[in-house]
Amino acid sequence: MFFSGDPSNRKRVDLGGRSTKERDRKNLLEQTRLERNRRLWLRQQNSAALRIQKCFRAKKAVRAEHSKLRQKFLKIYGTNCLNVDRKAFGPDSDFLRQFLYFFNVENHDDFLVLVQICRLILQFVQESGDAVRLFAGEDYSSICAFVNCRVKKLAYNCIRAVHHNRNQLKDQLLLTLKESNASAIPLLEVLLLLIDLKLPWSCKIVGYLSQNNGFGLLRDIILTGKDNAEKCIGSSLECVLTGVMCHIGQNPCICSDIDPRYSFSSQILTIPFLWHVFPNLRQVFARKGMGQHYIHQMATFVPNLINFLPKDISDEFPTYACLLGNILETGGVALSQPDCSFDMAIDLAAVTTSLLEAHPSLTRSDSRENSMIAEDDMTGDEIMEVALDRKLDQQICNSIDTRFLLQLTNILFRDISSANGPNDMEVAAVGAVCGFLYVIFNTLPLERIMTVLAYRTDLVPMLWNFMKRCHENKKWSTLSERLSYLSGDAPGWLLPLAVFCPVYKHMLMIVDNEEFYEQEKPLSLKDISSLIILLKQALWQLLWVNHTSSANSVRSNAVRTSSKKLSIEGIQQRVSIVVSELLSQLQDWNNRRQFTSPSDFHADGVNDFFISQAVIENARANEILKQAAFLIPFTSRVKIFTSQLAAARQRQGSPALFTRNRFRIRRDHSLEDAYNQMSQLSEDDLRGLIRVTFVNEFGVEEAGIDGGGMFKDFMENITRASFDVQYGLFKETADHLLYPNPGSGMIHEQHLQFFHFLGTLLAKAMFEGILVDLPFATFFLSKLKQKHNYLNDLPSLDPELYRHLIFLKRYEGDISELELYFVILNNEYGEQTEEDLLPGGKNLRVTNENVITFIHLVANHRLNSQIRQQSSHFLRGFQLLIQKDWIDMFNEHELQLLISGSLDSLDVDDLRQHTNYAGTYHSEHNVIEMFWEVLKGFSIENQKKFLKFVTGCSRGPLLGFRYLEPLFCIQRVSAAGSADPVTRSVSRFNPRARLFTRLSCHHSDPFRQRDCWVPYSDFVPCRAGGNSSEDALDRLPTSATCMNLLKLPPYRRGRSKFYDEWITCIRHAKNGDS
Repeated sequence: MFFSGDPSNRKRVDLGGRSTKERDRKNLLEQTRLERNRRLWLRQQNSAALRIQKCFRAKKAVRAEHSKLRQKFLKIYGTNCLNVDRKAFGPDSDFLRQFLYFFNVENHDDFLVLVQICRLILQFVQESGDAVRLFAGEDYSSICAFVNCRVKKLAYNCIRAVHHNRNQLKDQLLLTLKESNASAIPLLEVLLLLIDLKLPWSCKIVGYLSQNNGFGLLRDIILTGKDNAEKCIGSSLECVLTGVMCHIGQNPCICSDIDPRYSFSSQILTIPFLWHVFPNLRQVFARKGMGQHYIHQMATFVPNLINFLPKDISDEFPTYACLLGNILETGGVALSQPDCSFDMAIDLAAVTTSLLEAHPSLTRSDSRENSMIAEDDMTGDEIMEVALDRKLDQQICNSIDTRFLLQLTNILFRDISSANGPNDMEVAAVGAVCGFLYVIFNTLPLERIMTVLAYRTDLVPMLWNFMKRCHENKKWSTLSERLSYLSGDAPGWLLPLAVFCPVYKHMLMIVDNEEFYEQEKPLSLKDISSLIILLKQALWQLLWVNHTSSANSVRSNAVRTSSKKLSIEGIQQRVSIVVSELLSQLQDWNNRRQFTSPSDFHADGVNDFFISQAVIENARANEILKQAAFLIPFTSRVKIFTSQLAAARQRQGSPALFTRNRFRIRRDHSLEDAYNQMSQLSEDDLRGLIRVTFVNEFGVEEAGIDGGGMFKDFMENITRASFDVQYGLFKETADHLLYPNPGSGMIHEQHLQFFHFLGTLLAKAMFEGILVDLPFATFFLSKLKQKHNYLNDLPSLDPELYRHLIFLKRYEGDISELELYFVILNNEYGEQTEEDLLPGGKNLRVTNENVITFIHLVANHRLNSQIRQQSSHFLRGFQLLIQKDWIDMFNEHELQLLISGSLDSLDVDDLRQHTNYAGTYHSEHNVIEMFWEVLKGFSIENQKKFLKFVTGCSRGPLLGFRYLEPLFCIQRVSAAGSADPVTRSVSRFNPRARLFTRLSCHHSDPFRQRDCWVPYSDFVPCRAGGNSSEDALDRLPTSATCMNLLKLPPYRRGRSKFYDEWITCIRHAKNGDS
């Protein structure tokens, strides 16, 4: 039979191996479980209903009993307790027992009865003078538990009654006992009476109050009443707080430790402006060891102190800020006590540090370390911070004053000995000071505290001695173990450097040259050299060796005020910044007068791989190059700078033979024509090639086509003319260094436009690799780096003014007798004007207190303010071609080398190795051999004059003559002044354009022999024939600086004659094509 396709008769098989009976069993079990759970839920629901009903019936019965007993009580004793005598308060009477049983704080009648009872207690105690006998009779010891329970409830009900009715009683809360008609006063006075330390039950009452949030109720009462009076000296509420505060566990007090969440410090000390409302309370807190007790109590909970504080009153009054303001305000008083201990200072520093961590930052922004965080980068935990109340913020800022800082540091460092390695006491002191000051630096304005720390404390030498001994003994780990807020793997030098570097950096801004170099204050030059090594190693460790996260993420974490200021990531980022800033400043001091080797600033780990990474944007090495360029050797940075310039020139496209930027320059109006034509170019045109055609005094274009040499000649001439002091835009210092003329506006109406042009001109020279012999003053070069100049830069500008200011700084008499005011006299071209250094300076006399401010304002005026406009416009023009990042790699001294070349003596061997020869000259020619021997015999000064003679600049390229553009070339000339014929054929680069000709150039290195292309105008082949005439022997050498070309006649006389002629030539010849 064939298969019909009908499967109905076939047996169904479950491929899972399960029968239908098994499936029905599982369904049955599931249904049973659901039913069981439903029955359980019903039983629980019924049980809960029964408990609710039982509780309701019980409370209803209690209320009924209270009401019944209240009626009986009033019937017996009367509404105003007129039938009560002193026996009613004794242990055998039911008077207090019944009242405390039915008392309801929400019942106004009960409140009135409580007030009357308190008045009676005060009356009876005043009459007898014995509160114990009033409540306990003759034998307190036998019934102390009974009496204690009664008085505890009475005191607690007094607080509850005032708290519940505080809004109605707010005008009475801060009154004194004399206003006896006020309802709140008897309640507070009885409370004060019961917590008197002389009474045996006082500590029991205070403990009972703390366990039942009595301090929290007092807090609410104070917050309600404090706005109605600024100061309430001797009020009942102040007396209650004083009485409670005295329970600190010292004899005769026997109070035990309580929950920190309900303690006096967390509930009462967090009330804003507590000491302003209760002045007497402040005095009691600051003395008798009470402040030390509560500060130590809070210090034990420092890691989680903020978590134990009550809720914020409002966004403008967070509890941590209120507590911080109150502690700081009394901290100065506690520190000023003669018996203030080391432990007290340690605890105070720990508590304030913990609270300041949560405080929003109020510091000014530094360009490198602070940047705004984009909203997209904020996590869910980061909320928008609300500004604090202005008065609260002022309380905090004003409390951390000069006196507070001096007292804290003096106490902590008072008994520190630096004889041996750091001991536990010194580690604790350094950790406390550094933790406190680090948070201060990131929270409060620095202007008020930096000068105090730098000049009126021993912080800098103490920290340096500590760090030096730790570094020598390799005991940095001790500090990390002692500080709870540093993780165990954090380097111990991290926090000390975060404090030491900004303070010492600020000191270096104020110290003068004699103090630093001669007196060696505050650190010796030998110590500074050691410090540089330590700082360099620490910075390299942070930026390269142990770098774990990207610079961007670390930077953003460092500036988020919502994150903890003492986080390891934040401290590491901060230390990397302040260390790099300090090292940069020390490098400036070393450039002024060398006291250590420049190589001490270079990191040991900089290699070829690092240099290759440094040119890659956003690479770690590139970030180090931007932040701490001094770690990289100068020659390596110059190579990077050169490659950046080459890349920028390459982006403009390949050099075109017919460029669109052509200048037509009149010889007798070169500066005017250059200004008019260059000012019309766009930024892209300025980056491109510029060709120059000169026009003589007859209006005829000079022969020749610019192949690059004429532009170099143009740049040399125009820079020499425009920066000449005779033109009036620049002045010279006593050392013949150039800086903008403050009175340039009196000479040129458009002087600011000219400074913009000069900035562009200098940038163009650097962009094209043309060295210009322009020695700039250091304080002006700092403006190209957008830096501020300080007092120690003044000697280069005005040594006499600097001496006068230093005289004022060290003047021991009364400076006010000198009749100096905060004004300065400007004298430009015989026109004298007065300018205020401060608003109203004409009426502000210089005194011993403000003389330092006066000195730095004068220095700031001369070094910054007077040339601000000129420097600003010069910088704008300069940055059209030279990016800020390129210049930030170099300090002012190095920047001068980029502009004018190396100051070192001429390396004759290097020049000889990178020299081309034209004509019949070659490296082994007898004239060439004699030329190099004579050049080697020159003095350094004459070698510089020679270099200026042939290249237009007395300084060589920074990286050697290999980078001279174009390479130095020596060409043989005949009697007529034309070049000798070439031994090889001359072909043209472009036969039609006739722009270039090719010379066969002989080189000392056979692998560097090549055909060199020179402008056709600079080389014109002469007649065939090979020998020079005798007339050529009397010719002096000439040069074409635009092509770095020396035209050397074929001398045959002796070496001495050759030497004399060269000396005559370089001393009297002009630069250019002569």
